[in-house]
Amino acid sequence: MNYRKLGKTNFNISEIALGTWQVGGKWGSPFNDKTADELINTAIDNGVNFIDTADVYENGLSETAVGRVVRSRSERIYVATKCGRHINPHVNEGYQPKVLQQYVEDSLKRMKLETIDLIQLHCPPNQVFYRPEIFEMFDRLKDQGKILNLGVSVEKVEEALKAIEYSNVTTIQIIFNLFRQRPSELFFQEAQKKDIGIIARVPLASGLLTGKFDANTTFDTQDHRNFNRDGAAFDKGETFSGINYELGLKAVEALKALFPEATNLAPIALQWILSFNEISCIIPGASKESHVLSNLSLYDSPKLSPEKITAMNAIYEQYIKPQVHQLW
Repeated sequence: MNYRKLGKTNFNISEIALGTWQVGGKWGSPFNDKTADELINTAIDNGVNFIDTADVYENGLSETAVGRVVRSRSERIYVATKCGRHINPHVNEGYQPKVLQQYVEDSLKRMKLETIDLIQLHCPPNQVFYRPEIFEMFDRLKDQGKILNLGVSVEKVEEALKAIEYSNVTTIQIIFNLFRQRPSELFFQEAQKKDIGIIARVPLASGLLTGKFDANTTFDTQDHRNFNRDGAAFDKGETFSGINYELGLKAVEALKALFPEATNLAPIALQWILSFNEISCIIPGASKESHVLSNLSLYDSPKLSPEKITAMNAIYEQYIKPQVHQLW
């Protein structure tokens, strides 16, 4: 495992971390505590020391599992969670300092931790980014010892740029992968100037970049890859990075032709992200242990050459950029 600094938090974290949106099992299945514990322990056993969760993941069960495992380990494991998405309807008016403070305290109780290493606003509505009182409240939580750092998970580059205007924002979690390249332009430059840690989420475009899907692949009715392709439930950029599924498959086929020896494209896709020094870590998800090990197998793969990276970017330019580049 290699480690990188998480911006001005000064945490030294594993560049491959663990996202826990589906850590209790596959989409549409009941949460399985045993599966969750095995996944998280496997990740830590292999050098992962940064775990990302949220209060809405499986309605708190993900946080509970993360806290349970972290408390059982002797290693220093950094825990990041999120708050805000419980607000229903999820609108600007629902964001109030007292409401968010209660969410943080609820997360602490679920995880049975004294302090949260990184609390992140969870893709708040655009108007929230223009309300200093929301960001200032987290300074009080820091003074109380309930959190160490504040970050923001965002949908759009514009939101990321606005968030880092607040001096107490230390990290930005943003969708970034071979099929979502816009953040590497202006945002990466500005983040570097302010020593902002960048956490790359949805790094495999909801599994599309593993190369395991085809036109006949089906997804459970409760799987967002089935019901949210057009943004019916939440921002469609969360699902397949907002790319039309059939178009994505065409781009993946071009990627397979570029790496004919690869039976799994995931390590290649993750290597591409890590070729950016501005990235602090990647948080791929996993619903079984083999996914965790697959993500970590990038260290067993040949390093991507500059020529291969250029060819990968050409696939983006041809298939993906005209359709989605300016959307997020």
